Amino acid sequence: MKVARVIGNIWATRKDARLSGLTLLILQCVDITTGKADGAPIVAADLIGAGFGETVLIVGGSSARSAAGNMSIPVDATVVAIVDNFELGEGD
Repeated sequence: MKVARVIGNIWATRKDARLSGLTLLILQCVDITTGKADGAPIVAADLIGAGFGETVLIVGGSSARSAAGNMSIPVDATVVAIVDNFELGEGD
């Protein structure tokens, strides 16, 4: 799993039929220790109704397809949780 922030939406009127009914979001993965952007933005299917600016947990690969409920769905990332809060302990 990775932590990301919702930075936008994608609307597609013509798409693979298996994507029908799915909301597509633009996400920026973040480094949880610094809160700074980590890599290029990605597109993910949203299963839970995340909104702009929210911090979310995402899964990728076969876990993303499994979470979406269909192993043949063409997604690489899926939002599976909205993060309310988190706490980091001190490292050694």
